[in-house]
Amino acid sequence: MIDRIERRFTLAAGAMCLGGIVLFVCLAAGALLVFDEPGTANDGAYFDAYVWRVARFTLLQASLSTLLSILFAIPVARALARQLSFPGRVWVIRLMALPLGLPALVAALGLIGIWGRQGMLNSGLAWLGLAQPVSIYGLSGILIAHVFFNMPLAARLMLVGLERIPGEYWLVGANLGMPPLSIFRFIEWPAIRGLLPGIAGLIFMLCATSFTLVLTLGGGPAASTIEVAIYQALRFDFDPPRAIALSMLQISMTAVLLIAIRMLTPTADEGHGGGRMVRRFDGRRGFGKIGDGLVIALAVVFLVLPLASVVSSGLRSDLVQLVTDPLVRRAFLTSLVIAVVSGFFCVVATAVMIRARQTALASRHPAGLLRGFAAGISASTSLILLVPPVVLGAGWFLLLRPFGDVALFAPLLVILINMLMAMPFVYRILESAMATHAARTGRLAASLGLGGWNRLRVIDWPGLRKPFLMALSFACALSLGDLGAVALFGSQDMVTLPWLLYSRMGSYRSTDAAGLALLLGLICLMLTIAGTPASEKDDKRRRDAA
Repeated sequence: MIDRIERRFTLAAGAMCLGGIVLFVCLAAGALLVFDEPGTANDGAYFDAYVWRVARFTLLQASLSTLLSILFAIPVARALARQLSFPGRVWVIRLMALPLGLPALVAALGLIGIWGRQGMLNSGLAWLGLAQPVSIYGLSGILIAHVFFNMPLAARLMLVGLERIPGEYWLVGANLGMPPLSIFRFIEWPAIRGLLPGIAGLIFMLCATSFTLVLTLGGGPAASTIEVAIYQALRFDFDPPRAIALSMLQISMTAVLLIAIRMLTPTADEGHGGGRMVRRFDGRRGFGKIGDGLVIALAVVFLVLPLASVVSSGLRSDLVQLVTDPLVRRAFLTSLVIAVVSGFFCVVATAVMIRARQTALASRHPAGLLRGFAAGISASTSLILLVPPVVLGAGWFLLLRPFGDVALFAPLLVILINMLMAMPFVYRILESAMATHAARTGRLAASLGLGGWNRLRVIDWPGLRKPFLMALSFACALSLGDLGAVALFGSQDMVTLPWLLYSRMGSYRSTDAAGLALLLGLICLMLTIAGTPASEKDDKRRRDAA
């Protein structure tokens, strides 16, 4: 009886979370579809030359960013996979995770410090007598920034695939005396090739929906993506029809991309082996070891220099004055409250839906309705990829405008949008952990008659504490450094650290901006490091095996 009541309660709670997410997204999309205000239309010419120019640039920069990120990630992943014994390998892999938790504004400021007109690179070129500086603004700056963020992501995903290659493959390759080119062609490339559609699709999606980096480094209307154009249409021009046209185009593009990713991603092929410990024999001496070391060193320099620039510029600012500034304190407190609240509700809602999905599929032959409910939960966690934050904000901006000052609703909207923004990542962190935990403890809990709060306290929380804290730290870091949701609703009454940093950059108060970037980056990086602990024991075991 208790089990039946708990099952119904779990399904009902999951249905409420699912319904709330779908309703929030559909209301925003519906507001964009039905909006019609006399005098704002431009003779029905919604999709004019400007809209198509923005769409072409969005696709161009996303395609080039994806191509460059993958081309640079392949040698980095191969070098890390081959060199298992060098000191500090675990820290290099940790460094590859840092851009994921670094606020885009902080990274942009660091990249300007290296690649900007007065940056380290252009100063070196000027010293060599070269008159043409490298421009960080426009298409080139956007590509550099996207490679900075996405190359480490692609390298980590490829590294996981290379490490899954059975140990027998390397033993056969060594016995046959295969040269490096043949090893790449017959052993490494098949593993990488199977991952490429998913990796390329993910990076393309992230670059196509990029907002903060393009807003900061775009340099003008000629280098605007669809999301930046939506923001400009509402924030500066107040042209709702243009914002609607751009939003519909954005939703259509992301829908096509998501379908293409799903169709092109192949079924994972782990290879067949006898479970032999992986021990590679290539890249141990000579030019192979030197080449791998050079590739790893270049990747580290490319990632570390912008971070070092942020730290150096931030330390030169008056940090004491910034910390004691009432506006900075209020912005920090606002950002912290938004991050903690949105992160907490994101983790709770995601866990409830995962549990409801597991309950719906628990029976041997679940009904069609329950299977559809489980599929709906899986799809709902990726709705933010279909309807990006700026599009959601545009829809709710138009929906709430008739009720008065939209700024009054800003805190709640920012919390909800940030919650949805972190949900795809939180879902992937918790799903496998909760599935493994349920498989290990389900029968034990049933035999002890534990359910509800008692099971959560005695069995679930001790076993799931680490993945839950990891998901919470990552969700809080994403929310703390986000500018997309705040960009439309930021005002004097609601100032966050990213919004204050962007305002100081726009008013050419570069010293204050550098200090704020350092403070914001340190907070987000500490949260990210806390949420992505590296397995040093596994790394030591691999070195010993090598």
